[in-house]
Amino acid sequence: MSKLPAISPRVFSGMQPTGALHLGNYLGALVQWVKMQDTHECIYCVVDMHAITQARSVWGGPEELRNAIRMSTAAYMAAGVDTKKSIIFNQSQVAAHAELAWVFNCIARMGWLNRMTQFKEKAGKDRENASTGLFIYPNLMAADILTYRATHVPVGEDQKQHLELARDIAQKFNNDFHDEIVAEGFADGDFFPLCEPVITGPATRVMSLRDGSRKMSKSEPSEMSRINLTDDADAISNKVRKARTDPDALPSEPKGLEGRPEAQNLVGIYAALSGTTPEAVLKDFGGAQFGKFKPALADLAVEKIGPIGAEMNRLLGDPAEIDRILADGSARAREIAAPVIDTVKDIVGLLRT
Repeated sequence: MSKLPAISPRVFSGMQPTGALHLGNYLGALVQWVKMQDTHECIYCVVDMHAITQARSVWGGPEELRNAIRMSTAAYMAAGVDTKKSIIFNQSQVAAHAELAWVFNCIARMGWLNRMTQFKEKAGKDRENASTGLFIYPNLMAADILTYRATHVPVGEDQKQHLELARDIAQKFNNDFHDEIVAEGFADGDFFPLCEPVITGPATRVMSLRDGSRKMSKSEPSEMSRINLTDDADAISNKVRKARTDPDALPSEPKGLEGRPEAQNLVGIYAALSGTTPEAVLKDFGGAQFGKFKPALADLAVEKIGPIGAEMNRLLGDPAEIDRILADGSARAREIAAPVIDTVKDIVGLLRT
C-alpha cells in the first residue's frame, strides 16, 4: 500500500536554459513565481533535458549548456525566487523525470502529439530532420509536472496546449490503471491530479520590440527585439527608445490601441512594470507622442530590470555556489519524486529494488 500523502496544492514550473532570459520571461513567469511562493509549495526547475531536444546549434555544447543552466538559476534567484521558500533545481539531476516520461511515452497517443502546434513551429518545414525528443517533448513536460503530483502550473499562453495534454495523460493513466491504483490505497482511483494552468502574470504575452505581432523570444536573431535580464542601463534605454512604434499619439483608453500592436505592447509593458493597468497608463500618457512616452518607459525598465541584471552578475561570480544550490534543490526534489515514481512502478508492474 502506498505511503504517499494526499495531494495538496503544489506548484511546478520551469524554463529552458537556451539563450538569455528576457523581459517576457520576467513579466510572463518570474513575477508570478515569486508571488506564488508565498501562498503555495513551489518547485521551480531549469529544464535542461528539454534544451537538448533542439539542434546543438541552438543550445551550444556541453560547456555552453552548463553555463546556461547556471545563468537561468541566477535569473530565478535574482528575480526573487527564494531557495528557502521554494525548490530550485535542474531537471537532469532527478532521474524520475526521465523514468516517468518513458511511462508517459507509452500512455500518450500519436494523434495527441501530432496536434501539438509548438512542434510544428519549432520543426518548421523540415520535420523529417527534427529530433524524436522534440516530438515527444510534451510527454516529458507532463512527467516534469506529475513527478511531483503538482496541482498548479504557471504557464504562458503558448504552453497551455501542452498542459492540456498533461491533463489528458494523467487522466488516461488513472483510467488505464484504475484497479491497480485503488489497490495501492487510492480509493477514488485517481493517482495523478489534473493540474490547473495559472495564466495570471502581469503581462502573459510580451511581444517583440521590433514586431508587435511576434512574441518576445530568446531565439529571435535581433538583440534589439528583446530586453535581456542581463542588459545594462544603456542597453535597456537604447532598446526601448529604438522600439518600433507608429506615428500616432497614444489614445486615452485601451480600445484605441486596437490594430496598433507595437503601441499596445509598450503600454502593456509599462503597466506590468509599474504594477498598474493599461487604463491607468493611458490616463497619464493619453494624447502624448512616443517621444515623451518612450523615455518614461526606458527609465522604468532600467529601474526594474537593472537590479536583476546586477544581482545575476554577482551570483554568476561564484558558479560553485550556484552548483551547490542546484545540488541541494535536486536532493529536495528527489525526496518528493522518489515515492511517486516507486508507486508508478508498482502500479504498472515494473519490478524495483
